[in-house]
Amino acid sequence: MFDQTRPPAVAGLFYPRNVATLHQLISDLLSQAHVSAPTPKAMIVPHAGYIYSGPIAASAYACLLPVRDHIRRVVLMGPAHRVAFNGMAASEDAYFATPLGSVPIDTSLIQQLLDTKLICSLPAAHNQEHCLEVQLPFLQMMLSSFEVVPLLVGHASTAQVAAVLEAVWGDEQTLIVISSDLSHYHDYHTARQLDRATSNAIEALEPEAIAHHAACGCHPIQGLLAVAKAKELHVQTVDLRNSGDTAGDQDRVVGYGAYVFH
Repeated sequence: MFDQTRPPAVAGLFYPRNVATLHQLISDLLSQAHVSAPTPKAMIVPHAGYIYSGPIAASAYACLLPVRDHIRRVVLMGPAHRVAFNGMAASEDAYFATPLGSVPIDTSLIQQLLDTKLICSLPAAHNQEHCLEVQLPFLQMMLSSFEVVPLLVGHASTAQVAAVLEAVWGDEQTLIVISSDLSHYHDYHTARQLDRATSNAIEALEPEAIAHHAACGCHPIQGLLAVAKAKELHVQTVDLRNSGDTAGDQDRVVGYGAYVFH
């Protein structure tokens, strides 16, 4: 356990496999992100193919520039798309690899969560999952040196997710990243209405107002909102678009939002 490297599963699919191409793409996305937001303690970012959601994700990641040398741990949490399970699951790997290199996992913190039964170990859920992997190249480009705590969320209550977030919250050197897209496969104008309503709920820190159909990562979002409300954090929407705004048609779109909590 904790002695393997998880190879990239969606390089060449969701983002470029070539190192130079990937580096240039993320650099371009970040340079085009024009946001004004405080340094975040937590973020919600989308996880689709970079041509679709990359510009929106970059809007949040650009906010990390002032603390690129300060953040040492990133808790990555997102929905399991390929394996159904109850609760929250870790892998048994020591590193997650991307074309930009390998990111070490904070295995000691993972072991603590396993020991306290807050999470389970389920490598099969991580093997082909994209929602956490696609965040790593952005983090590798934005942060100097960090460990990651990759956790997938299955069927879990707001209280379960909040308990894990409280356990890993840490100090200002820990960043929380929730990976989630918003509405799926509505027409452009319907999606804009649905996603605006979801953004309003996120901005108001109302976990109970996040419907399951509103975001694939509804469970981790709900947990984050509960903790953010208890800690009296403020949230700002830094980008809200959909695939019809970036690289897709407007008949069936997927919504993407980027949010920072401070």
